[in-house]
Amino acid sequence: MRKWTLPSALLLLSLLLLFADQGRKLQANAEADSDELVDPPKVEDKIGAVPNGLSTDSDVAKREAESISKRSLRNNAQKFEFQAEVSRLMDILINSLYSNKDIFLRELISNASDALDKIRFLSLTDKEILGEGDTAKLEIQIKLDKEKKILSIRDRGIGMTKEDLIKNLGTIAKSGTSAFLEKMQSSGDLNLIGQFGVGFYSVYLVADYVEVISKHNDDKQHVWESKADGAFAISEDTWNEPLGRGTEIRLHLRDEAGEYLEEHKLKELVKKYSEFINFPIYLWASKEVDVEVPADEDDESSESSSEEESKDDDAEKSEDDEEKPKTKTVKETTYEWELLNDVKAIWLRNPKEVSEEEYTKFYHTLAKDFGDEKPLAWSHFNAEGDVEFKAVLFVPPKAPHDLYESYYNSNKSNLKLYVRRVFISDEFDELLPKYLSFLKGLVDSDTLPLNVSREMLQQHSSLRTIKKKLIRKALDMIRRIADEDPDESTDKDKKEEVSSDNDEKRGQYAKFWNEFGKSIKLGIIEDATNRNRLAKLLRVETSKSEGKLTSLDQYISRMKSGQKDIFYITGTNKEQLEKSPFLERLRKKNYEVIYFTDPVDEYLMQYLMDYEDKKFQNVSKEGLKIGKDAKAKELKESFKDLTKWWKSALSSENVDDVKISNRLDNTPCVVVTSKFGWSANMERIMQAQTLSDASKQAYMRGKRVLEINPRHPIIKELRERVVKNPEDESVKQTAQLMYQTALFESGFLLNDPKDFASRIYDSVKSSLDISPEATVEEEEEAEEVEAESEAKDGASADADADAKDEL
Repeated sequence: MRKWTLPSALLLLSLLLLFADQGRKLQANAEADSDELVDPPKVEDKIGAVPNGLSTDSDVAKREAESISKRSLRNNAQKFEFQAEVSRLMDILINSLYSNKDIFLRELISNASDALDKIRFLSLTDKEILGEGDTAKLEIQIKLDKEKKILSIRDRGIGMTKEDLIKNLGTIAKSGTSAFLEKMQSSGDLNLIGQFGVGFYSVYLVADYVEVISKHNDDKQHVWESKADGAFAISEDTWNEPLGRGTEIRLHLRDEAGEYLEEHKLKELVKKYSEFINFPIYLWASKEVDVEVPADEDDESSESSSEEESKDDDAEKSEDDEEKPKTKTVKETTYEWELLNDVKAIWLRNPKEVSEEEYTKFYHTLAKDFGDEKPLAWSHFNAEGDVEFKAVLFVPPKAPHDLYESYYNSNKSNLKLYVRRVFISDEFDELLPKYLSFLKGLVDSDTLPLNVSREMLQQHSSLRTIKKKLIRKALDMIRRIADEDPDESTDKDKKEEVSSDNDEKRGQYAKFWNEFGKSIKLGIIEDATNRNRLAKLLRVETSKSEGKLTSLDQYISRMKSGQKDIFYITGTNKEQLEKSPFLERLRKKNYEVIYFTDPVDEYLMQYLMDYEDKKFQNVSKEGLKIGKDAKAKELKESFKDLTKWWKSALSSENVDDVKISNRLDNTPCVVVTSKFGWSANMERIMQAQTLSDASKQAYMRGKRVLEINPRHPIIKELRERVVKNPEDESVKQTAQLMYQTALFESGFLLNDPKDFASRIYDSVKSSLDISPEATVEEEEEAEEVEAESEAKDGASADADADAKDEL
């Protein structure tokens, strides 16, 4: 054992010395490496670098990769919660089974286009705001990362500050959010999301984690991120490449949204929805190209064997020819930016060269309305003269959800204004009057100045000329819808002839009227200059139209010989008006009467006094003339005593007069108003106003006149009784009751409904031979007394029981 002990100890010592030496070398190498990291060698400028780029630190890249892989919010970010309405909207989108998820891309591209429009407008007065190099390029870029399942959309628009990110993407819901939610609940049409200003949230149809990287000229670059779990976070961006300016949205797609990682799918969507966006849209697309590469040895051997088998003339080639290196052609995949929308601005093209399909696509892009329906009509024209401009106007297939909300308080316009192809604003309500604000379109002027403020541009004299021409073209366009509609034709032969060719246009004007008819009525009220033009577009229902719409021209063509006035009546609904006592004699004599049932019609008829030299006559007001009655004077004299007595009996009811009626047939009496006073319908409308002043309304109420039917048996009997005994109380009670009944039937509200009810009950008593002195039988109170005593007994019993328990 001792022989082996010494050698073993020597061996162990030598190994320890060897390891110590290696450790010192490793430490020295590590110190040398650390010295190198303090001052690393610099990369030669602009070699392989991204313009305006930043070399990425390896640790930063690692942290970013972990963040992306875990879909987790950054630790140093400031956390926020979505507003309740936004959370509701996102829940709908995340859990949506809506099949057309394609809309997310068009919404993001549309938002990017708006951001580019804003920065271009600001650059008109401050060119330095665009920056230099790539930052100054106004374009939209789409990029794919199939491995990480990321779809990126980037623009170099105005960008967002930190406050903008908080405001626009989370905590403050847009005004349209609640309206969109209501629309979703009623129709379920998610396709309309862009019209409500909440299109960004459509990203959650396809993504479960979203990053919004944005840089505004007035702030640092920030990252907004959310996993759609009710919260979002914002942090200063130290991870990503500096944008310079603009916004990049990264969608981390769900597994079931893998189709949007295919280039052909994105190209298809841009072609379908965003072809007419006014900025270039680029896709980082792959492309296969042929590349010459050196041939392998196997290829050379095969080529040599083929040469040996070649014909003799190949051997006769000159030996002096230099041997060329052997190469072969292979397919290689490269990537480059591919332009997806190269369509020329449609308004700059000749209208004859633009197809119907192109107009429809342009409308969908312009109006952000991607439903299946195409616009009802469009007008594409060039205006020349003192003011030169090009314009395209569209009539939408449906009215906006908030068209008449705050009509006089909002400054909304659906026209985009361009000056020499540069977008200026889409908030110019001076281009069209309010009643035409439903029209969508675009105006591009070469006359207006570029580098002026919006306020100065509003005062420019050319705007008045542009507005005048736009109104004329807009009304002509609407008139054309009616002219091309076979249902609007009055000639039956012509109607049958065109029916087979224009089935698509059949009923189009009725559809327009149902959506925008109120706008035409408001135009008649507001626009005195074009009142007659607008009146030609008016459509109404009448006593002879059989439920269909008819024009004033058609009404006039059916007027009876000798008829001088256009008869109309106003009320709450057609069914009520059809039974109105005011129409009895008119119907009997075969006169046509227009039914007005919209509250705005009362205001309309205060401005539309006549049409084509025909006066309008409200049949519920005094002054109605229906031919001549040979016995009119005789009847008036015959009922003179009754009318005088009745007027006296109604002195407390503010009745101005009692007259013989020429409008009644089966009804004993009605109440009419003076020609320039309010009708019964107008009184009801004004009383329903929230801020109405009852004291001021008294001045506008027309004087009431009771008209009696001299041929009715009740009136005849009443006359006889008045002649016999004008002081008979029962006759006075009957006269009073008849007036109140006529007032109610004529559409007026009763001042004292209790008094009216009491008179009705008294009349019922009389018909049942019940004595007027009969009273209601008094209720006996014995049961209540017994109940009270039982309650007291029960309470005392409970008290005794409690006392026993205590003992």
